[in-house]
Amino acid sequence: MLVVGLTGGIATGKSTVSRQLAARNIPVIDADVLARDVVRPGTRTLNKIVSTFGPEILKEDGTLDRPKLGAIVFRDEEQRRKLNAIVHPAVRWAMVLGILKYWLRGERVCVLDVPLLIESKIYQWVGRVIVVYCSAEIQLQRLMQRDGSTREDARARLLAQLPIAHKLEYADIVLDNSGTQAELEVQVDELARRLCLEGGWSWRLKWLIPPIGLLSASWTLIWRRVKPSHRSRRRKAEPGH
Repeated sequence: MLVVGLTGGIATGKSTVSRQLAARNIPVIDADVLARDVVRPGTRTLNKIVSTFGPEILKEDGTLDRPKLGAIVFRDEEQRRKLNAIVHPAVRWAMVLGILKYWLRGERVCVLDVPLLIESKIYQWVGRVIVVYCSAEIQLQRLMQRDGSTREDARARLLAQLPIAHKLEYADIVLDNSGTQAELEVQVDELARRLCLEGGWSWRLKWLIPPIGLLSASWTLIWRRVKPSHRSRRRKAEPGH
């Protein structure tokens, strides 16, 4: 089974692409949904968060008070690292279980929708990386319109993230969302067709004979780890770098 990583930047349209792929019967594992699931009341992850930050980060109904926890971790780097050390492993394990579920179902492909796919280095563990892109100016305008924020506030949020242009260096497939919704849907249609055809006849062989699938996946992951460094060296060798 081909595991594809989907990412982008804030207001580039990644979530729109994720929904459109799901509507075309492409299995999607959404990291943001998993991040909410792993901290539901009674979960081991929520218990660890309460042990670390205290019961005051819970609402009266026992659910996580996200604004209150956010106020703690966003102003303290050490506290943020503690929270990430609790939540990130739980989300990654949930991703693995989701991938396993789709593999057991005999799916040809599944998509990991991960906003921090590059930053968290999860891109090293997928077979393809898809980046949803638009120019920085369009991204800024869409963010201002979406959130009703000022240009200065929107720019500050963009500057706090890895630039979308940098993520393109890791992309195997780029969806350019600088145009209309209809233009994006045409690209998603082609992407869905491409993903469904990925692997050809070998897809069923890899599923029926797991060692073949594991060998194929191992080679893909090795190449994934080497590929960005090749691109980096190539850029440095180009004029102006």
